[in-house]
Amino acid sequence: MYTVFPTGTTIYKPEKCFNGYTLYPSKTVGVGAVLVDMNGNAVRTWPQFDSFMINLLPGGTILGGQTGRVTKVYNHNHGADDVVQEDWDGNVEWKFGKADELNVDGASGWSARQNHDIVREGCPVGYYVPGMEPKAEGGRTLMLSYRSGHWPDVTRDYLPRATRMIEVTWDGNIDWDWMPAENFEQFGHSEAAKNAIMRHCRNQHAVFQNTCSYVGPNKWFDGGDARFDPENIISDDRGTMLYIISKQTGEIVWKVGPDYSMDPALKKLGCIIGPHHAHIIPKGLPGEGNVLVFDNGGAGGYGDPNPGAPDGTWNALRDCSRVLEIDPVTLELVWEFTAQTAGYPSEGNDLSKFYSRYKSAAQRLPNGNTLITESHCGRIFEVTRDCEIVWEYISPHNLAEREGLFFADVFRGYRYPYDWVPQLDPPKERAVIPPANGQFRIEPVSD
Repeated sequence: MYTVFPTGTTIYKPEKCFNGYTLYPSKTVGVGAVLVDMNGNAVRTWPQFDSFMINLLPGGTILGGQTGRVTKVYNHNHGADDVVQEDWDGNVEWKFGKADELNVDGASGWSARQNHDIVREGCPVGYYVPGMEPKAEGGRTLMLSYRSGHWPDVTRDYLPRATRMIEVTWDGNIDWDWMPAENFEQFGHSEAAKNAIMRHCRNQHAVFQNTCSYVGPNKWFDGGDARFDPENIISDDRGTMLYIISKQTGEIVWKVGPDYSMDPALKKLGCIIGPHHAHIIPKGLPGEGNVLVFDNGGAGGYGDPNPGAPDGTWNALRDCSRVLEIDPVTLELVWEFTAQTAGYPSEGNDLSKFYSRYKSAAQRLPNGNTLITESHCGRIFEVTRDCEIVWEYISPHNLAEREGLFFADVFRGYRYPYDWVPQLDPPKERAVIPPANGQFRIEPVSD
């Protein structure tokens, strides 16, 4: 672990980037959501948006979670109290906060309990797609929420934050609701996995989701494959799964995992562990129709015990991350970013040079590059198809600072074009060429 490192934009090659603004949430009190230009200048912050997921809509409108109405400080077990849409001047245009009733410190109140992801109708994902604008008025909102309770067919544990996906109308009504805990048998876990989950659900991760988005228009559905109906929903399980749910029937119609031992294509792909931000690359972007996912690594999965998982929970282990682009029909790996593709050797522990065990994301950009959020480093960076890093940003906002150590944390960064924020003049773009590591020095203080 480094105790001293630069922050802000550390690499920038303007001619190779999809230039625009990058929006990300910061947990630093008083900072909230942060909008930066390519040179790392914070051009706007929204302190009131203090939740996991923040989206930008055309015209400088922001959509995301806020706390403080039911819970005083954002708590991962509670989620955001309200999902709020505000214009650039801070006027509230839409609000939703009635998904589940919480009892906190003896006081009860309705809350959205929103977490991890949010998508507005008009665009299948939360990030920018040319020709697909999220509706600033009248649209449905797809989001992840929580419910607490007992699901005895899944586990003997009480689950304080079992995830659910809900779709909310502009009028604030929930018109679609789907919970992994209520559809557990569809996942196809082995008996060994079910036994491990029943004994210990590992903080509800057997029925926990990290993303949700619409499948969106795609070539597979156009070619007659009903699994990829644009209205269907794609999600991932914190254990070892990616899956698509039929919006109409609630059935899982496509999945990767949880068993990677039998299918030759899945064995070749390798076990996906703790994934985040699984989605179909939208039509109009390079790689359209393929699945893009941040495969975190770390520990995940359930099944037979092994030396790293004596009780069969978290029985898949890998101490490095991968960003994968997968053909969803053949399950072939189309593209990946790893420490090795970035240039580090595979020997020893060098693969852990790219590693974020929790959170993180990957956005396909219109120029074919990929914007990657490595959350536990507070790092957002843009890579080309050849895995060249052409932009890198380290958040200067600390999650915790003690005894001189600095911990940055970024949930998910999204890149948007300059003209989505007409209130600002497009900034000047200045290349950032970092010094060679051997020349990077902090000069001693003279007497």
